[in-house]
Amino acid sequence: MAKRKKIVGKKNTVKTKKIFKVKKAPKLEKMPKAKKAPKLKKMPRQVLKKYKALLLKERETIGGDLSYIAHNTLNKSARDASGDLSGYSYHMADQASDDYERDFSLGRATSEQTLLYYIDEALKRVEDGTYGYCLQCNKPIPKKRLAALPHGELCIECQKTNEKK
Repeated sequence: MAKRKKIVGKKNTVKTKKIFKVKKAPKLEKMPKAKKAPKLKKMPRQVLKKYKALLLKERETIGGDLSYIAHNTLNKSARDASGDLSGYSYHMADQASDDYERDFSLGRATSEQTLLYYIDEALKRVEDGTYGYCLQCNKPIPKKRLAALPHGELCIECQKTNEKK
């Protein structure tokens, strides 16, 4: 609550001035210290080389498939792709099936491009020394899973919880 204080001016006039009490700020509670991320134990170099070779082989295979799809889908016109040699237009059903095949090929190319991205990320983790550990829980990913899916980022448990969402 504000109090008033009398102040005497230069010519003996009395003025009143409001005085406010400043409340102290409440003490802040101490925040608990954040836990440090557990130090990851790096895989042996021989094992990392093996997985790097697997990743590079898979990348080469997918890169070849991707270039083949791009060459056959994007570099041909609709008439060339259908094999139509005449100057006449062809049936709408034929055009629809050709468009479907083209869309299917482009969708496949997109999924393979995404797969290349995951492989590149895995290769970066090999170089960092963080390869073979789950990106969510930092637990080691089982070797059987890495052999089946070398570009895998998550352990099986974290993958299951992400798929349920």
